[in-house]
Order: sequence, then C-alpha cells, then structure tokens
Amino acid sequence: MVDSDFSAEAIRAAYSGKMAFCKFLSANDTGDTGAHQSGIYVQKHAFPILFDEEGVKGENKDKYVHIRWQNSFETSSRFIYYGKGTRNEYRITRGIPDLDPEHTGDLFVLVKLDPENYLAYMLQTEDEINSFLNEFGMSPADTGGIIQKEDLKLGHTISPEELSIMAYIEGLNVDFPSSAEMSEAARSIYNEIFNHKENIRTNPDKEIIGWVDMEYRLFRMLETYRYGSRISKGFDSVEEFIKIANVVLNRRKSRAGKSLEHHLSAIFDGNSLRYVPQPVTEGHKKPDFLFPDAGSYHDHSFPADHLIFLGAKTTCKDRWRQILNEADRINVKHLFTLQQGISVRQLDEMEKAGVILVVPKLYIKTFPKEKQDSIWTLKKFIDYVKEKESV
Repeated sequence: MVDSDFSAEAIRAAYSGKMAFCKFLSANDTGDTGAHQSGIYVQKHAFPILFDEEGVKGENKDKYVHIRWQNSFETSSRFIYYGKGTRNEYRITRGIPDLDPEHTGDLFVLVKLDPENYLAYMLQTEDEINSFLNEFGMSPADTGGIIQKEDLKLGHTISPEELSIMAYIEGLNVDFPSSAEMSEAARSIYNEIFNHKENIRTNPDKEIIGWVDMEYRLFRMLETYRYGSRISKGFDSVEEFIKIANVVLNRRKSRAGKSLEHHLSAIFDGNSLRYVPQPVTEGHKKPDFLFPDAGSYHDHSFPADHLIFLGAKTTCKDRWRQILNEADRINVKHLFTLQQGISVRQLDEMEKAGVILVVPKLYIKTFPKEKQDSIWTLKKFIDYVKEKESV
C-alpha cells in the first residue's frame, strides 16, 4: 500500500456515507499474536455496519460486499457472523490488503455507502489517526463502534447519562467550560450515575476509560446544544461556514490534547500520590508527570531510582520518542496511552530505549501476545509509585 495521508479522504467518506465505523487493528486482527483468527473483528454492538439484523446465537450468517480500499482498488470481501458453538463474533474476511503485523495499531475506517458497497481506509501514522479522531471529537477510547455523526434526536428514550448531561449543560453560564472543567464535569456525572468511586483505587484502569468515554458524550451533546440549531438553519456564505467549522474543530483538538492529563491527575489524586504535572527539567522541557516532585528531581542528592517519569499520549505509534529527553536523570520512562495495539517491532524499539508502556488493562489484549507481559496496567503503575514513595 503506497504511503499517503488518507485521513482527509476518510473524513469525507465518513460524513457522506450512510454509516461509518472505526477501530484500532489489534494484534489478533493482523496475525501478530500467533493465533490469527482470519480477518478483522467487529465489536458486537457495531453489527449495523455489517448487517441489517443482529446475528442469532447458534447460527452463522454471511454476505459478500464490494469494498474500495484507500480510493484505489476494490475487493470482494465477506462479512460473517459466527454464532455456532462457543463463538459469538463478527468479522470481515477475504481481500483485506496488507493485513500483516506491521499494521497493528492502524486505525481501520469502514464506511457504508449501501448494503453492498463500502469504502475502507487504513490510517497508519499518528498524524492521520489524530486528524480523523479530532474531526469527530473522539479519543482512542471512543473507537470500536459506529461513529456518531448525527445530533441527539428527540423522541428516543433518554438514558440516565443523557439526563445528567442535559442538566449540567442547562446550568452552564458559558458556551463552553474550560478543558479542566469539562473533564471534572464528566467525572462527576460518571460517578453520579455509576456510583463506584472506590474504583479510583481498586480499578483505575476501568475508571479512566469510563471518564474518557463520558467526556466524549458530554462534549458532543454540548456541541449539539450550542451549534445544532445554527447548523440546521444553514449558512449565508462559505466564509461563515468555514468560520464555524474551524471553531468546532479547534475546540475538539484542544480538548483531546488535555483531557487525558486531567483524568490521570484525578486518578493520582484519588490514590494520594505525590506528583507534579508539567514540571520544568533540563532545557526547559516539561514532562507530563514527575513523581514525587520537581524539587526532588533537581536535588541531586535525592536517589535517581526513586524518581518516576510518566508521559501521557492518547496515541503513541510515532511520537513516543518525544519523551526520551524530557528528564535526563530518569533512565527508564513510563508512557501511558489509550493506543490499542502496536507492532512487535515498535514495542522492541521502545524496550531498547527504556520505555515501559502503560495502558488500561482492557487494552492489553490488543497487543502482541509475546509482549503483553511487559506492558503495565495503570493499577500496576500506581502500585509501583506507592511503593517508591513509601520508602
């Protein structure tokens, strides 16, 4: 497949198609686990992208479709639901190009034009991936499902989450709260609905995914409240449309860049960890998190092996190297990400550079099986910090 930036084409297709789906390709999808299951797995709740009706347990069903890949070539591919025996899953098989281990972590985008014709894209670089996710106000945690393009429609059953979000929005006295306020509101709504505040200590991996997902819902609903009626009325000029579109996109990019850091800080506060966000180190570098504090880092009598570095990046296929020179006293650096799946080659490069990947526990299964034991959960990282800070 020729290297090119297909994000703009994928965005246009997602908007123009009847329905769109995206997910990160896992090690299982690309055969990077040693137990390749043939084809791309599609989460059960996203079945409408493949079939009009949900699969029935105990029965298999399939259909053949035409897929145009990267606006370049077409394949006759198969959508199949495996319902017999112990299996209960949907997959896309046959004709998938370049489905090899190096594509682990690519963002796969599938767009439905009609029941028999589809467009598909493999977004390989972080620039492509983030351009696509930012366009729809998504984080990596929001992938793995149908892309939300339409505003909230009246007449459908309102969920408790939506009711709480509506109440919050109606109480705002500004158009959009700050990034930190938005993240705090998402956590508050999540805790109000699910009432599992103890998870911040007992299951932080689940908690941070829940917070990120809730913020996405909150942000999209707030956009609908603020811009829905304006967009439905249309625009008097192209310039007016571009102005509004740029405001929306820039706000989405800004939120995506800060949201993860806000939620990690709340996790660390809830676990009574000593840390400082964005401290200044050598060369005026500013790592995302330093444990226990900046004073200890700059005090060379403080043991270097009790200093801990954590970078935070929503995706890290390419940009993980940016953290390597952000804290010279710390040789082994930790990096938290919402990225789902990275190839063995890239993970080997991280390991040689002294980088330990930290991901939510749920995502570890998307990485190559031989590397899963070397990847830390957020809970493991927190316990490690507690141990160091207790000495």
